[in-house]
Amino acid sequence: MAAQLLPLELIDRSVGKKIWVIMKGDKELVGTLKGIDEFVNMVLEDVTEYEVTSAGKTKKQLKQILLNGNNVALLVHGRTPEDNESEAA
Repeated sequence: MAAQLLPLELIDRSVGKKIWVIMKGDKELVGTLKGIDEFVNMVLEDVTEYEVTSAGKTKKQLKQILLNGNNVALLVHGRTPEDNESEAA
């Protein structure tokens, strides 16, 4: 039987790797996870921010960002929004 990982242990293994963060609301971010705490506050570097607006989807590049864990809805390791769009096509 394989050992079970707690959610924060699994996220901790993603430090230094690309992660896709889906926020509550209309924003999604993809970047390199530099650090995370027990409240899921996290620092991302080399970030691409996607925002869905009435005009469509916008994309913005950011060097670094600090995310409040209260606003995080979902974390996806090793994937990006573009991966999902290419699979749907």
